[in-house]
Amino acid sequence: MLWDCSELGLWRRPLAIALMFGLVGAPDPAQASGPEAWLRATFPVEGFAGYTSGFGLRFHPVDGGVRPHYGLDIAAPLGSPVRNWWSGVLVEVLQGGGCGNGLVIRSGDYEHTYCHLAGSAGGSVYQSGSVQLQVGQRLRTGQTIAHVGMTGSSTGPHLHWGLRYRGAWLDPARVLRAMAASRRIQVPRTGPPPKVGTFQ
Repeated sequence: MLWDCSELGLWRRPLAIALMFGLVGAPDPAQASGPEAWLRATFPVEGFAGYTSGFGLRFHPVDGGVRPHYGLDIAAPLGSPVRNWWSGVLVEVLQGGGCGNGLVIRSGDYEHTYCHLAGSAGGSVYQSGSVQLQVGQRLRTGQTIAHVGMTGSSTGPHLHWGLRYRGAWLDPARVLRAMAASRRIQVPRTGPPPKVGTFQ
């Protein structure tokens, strides 16, 4: 990735700075909605090839400076579908700067940001192939909302995925772990246990 958050004025947000330096704790995503709620979420990109940069302070891969990274970079082949993490409303189309083409979607107390997208962005409209979105549009969980690109400050094709909860940046890896854990929850069985290896 390579989303220079200073371009969006994040250095002027005291809570964001405090979170980056561990001065206050972000809410635990699993506690925010309950573990079963994460079953409704979707992994945000198809064609997953690995994680290339995590949340927190890092050396910026383009200019080498140390700065906070408010998201998770997920490598995928150019043009891979980007999926909407959770149902919500498109509230902003981003264009230019470190993010390149981007989308911001609000889902209740959460805002999820998608950067370095292929296609074109302008004003309140984003388009990539057959995908055309407009600010104010309601989007389903898992819906294809974009394609992986290399717009903005990017050294290779990937999705920068950022998450905020009530205005505070979260580590998306924590959310992905909560999603994975929710899928491991065992559903209690009702009725007698099945008869295995017996004939009647």
